[in-house]
Parts: sequence; structure tokens; C-alpha cells
Amino acid sequence: MLKNKYVIYDAADGFKPSTASCYWFIFCQDEILLKVTDSCQCEIPKGSDAPVNVEPWNRIHPIAKIENHDCVAVSVDMSDAPEGYVFYPLRQSFNVLPYVFYSIAGKAREILYWDKNTQYCGACGSPMKFHTTISKRCTCCGKEVWPSLAIAIIVLISHNDEVLLVQSRKFKGNYYGLVSGFVETGENLEQCVIREVLEETSLEIDHLQYVGSQAWPFPSALMAAFRAQYVRGNLNLQYSELSKGGWFKWNNLPDLPKEDSIARKMIDKWVHEQRGL
Repeated sequence: MLKNKYVIYDAADGFKPSTASCYWFIFCQDEILLKVTDSCQCEIPKGSDAPVNVEPWNRIHPIAKIENHDCVAVSVDMSDAPEGYVFYPLRQSFNVLPYVFYSIAGKAREILYWDKNTQYCGACGSPMKFHTTISKRCTCCGKEVWPSLAIAIIVLISHNDEVLLVQSRKFKGNYYGLVSGFVETGENLEQCVIREVLEETSLEIDHLQYVGSQAWPFPSALMAAFRAQYVRGNLNLQYSELSKGGWFKWNNLPDLPKEDSIARKMIDKWVHEQRGL
């Protein structure tokens, strides 16, 4: 049985692709290629060769290792999956893949996104060349770059027996989530939480409590989650960012984010607390 742990390759490992069987994390834009089994389940393709044609310019990236099997990522230029396979949106693959594979798929997507967007030097415009498995160096001025993350916060705000839920204009579905936003230059996480809540809702909060974090490969963010308590203010939404919002009791909640998000995990935990479970 697979454990929810895997080895991440470090640049110092001097990794060389193995000739043994690999797990292939193959992407076409934001969709991952999955093999459909005889029992109509979906899984990450595994084999010594990729199940699709990999051109010389499609760089294969070592990502991780599961039970002595290499995990590699590659981006391909094709829209139709071969027979017995299907292209699946990465976010939706949470519902069909074991969590350990879903996590590695997220890392694979982030590496591929970074590789695509760092083909040329941001300082002089010359071509970039891989220096290690997770860094590039400019062929002209020597500038080095590594995969970078956009740091964001997300916060569950409670008041007595109610929780504040909002609907971002960026949501693709008609569900409610939590206040969130990106950390700005010069801010720490706590300052960002307070600023984002005030900007988007006009509310003041206190008793900030760090909950945890979650990699969010859409395309490359790290979410830092907090809980907080309402102090004062009338709810006044920033409509350039939010379309809906309000206070809800645990037994009258609107549609919520999917279970893979840290927002849903915090909301579910709050509901359990309210129910005394």
C-alpha cells in the first residue's frame, strides 16, 4: 500500500533518469493524461516508455520517486488522448487519483509552468539553459532562476455561531469560499490577512490563528491558512473582487469549494465544532 509520502529530488542528487519503469505525469496545457483501467478507474501511466510520442524538444523533468519508481513530468503538444487514456483537468483529478499521486501531479504542473515561462532571461533577454534539475542559468549574463511561488493567504472568519463566506469573481462555479488574497511586498502573513479582510469586506478582525498551508498549483501558489474572529464593522463587499458574501450558520450553508481545498477543510472543521462533534 502506498504511503502519503514521496521523495523529492534535490539538485545536489545528480539525478539521472532511470531505465526502470517510471510514472509518467504527462500534461497538455492544464490537463493530465490518465490511463483508464479495465475496471474503469483512472491512474497515472507507468512504464519504461511514455504512452504518447515525446518529441526531442519536450523536456522530461525528474520530479519525485514513489516506491523506487521515478516520477517524471513532460508537456506534450496533442489534444487527443490515445486509446485507453483520457486527458483530465488537474483540479478534477483529485477525485480519481490517490492523494500522493495528486500531490506529485501538482508539483509536476508547477515545474512545467515554470519551465515554459523562463525560456529567456528577464535581465538581458538571452536564452536560459538548465543548470540543475530545478534551476536555470542565462547563457549570456549568468543570471540564475529557480521556481518561484506566489504566496497567498486565506482566512476563515467567525462571529458567534456564524461564519463569513464570500464568492470571488474568479470562481468558476456558483459556490462560496473564504476571503483570500496575495501577499504584497513588505508584508508579513498576518498583515496581509488583516489588510485583505479590510479591503474586501470592510471588517476588522483579531485573534489570528495559523492553521496550515497548501500547495496550490493553479498555476503556482502557496496558500497560508488562518482563522480569525470578527471585531467590528458592517459587511461591505469590494465588488471588484467579490460578487456575493454573507454570514452563515452551520446548518444553512451555500454550495462550498471542493474537498481538496484548504478552504473546504477549514469550513468542515468549523461545522464539526459548531455541531459539537
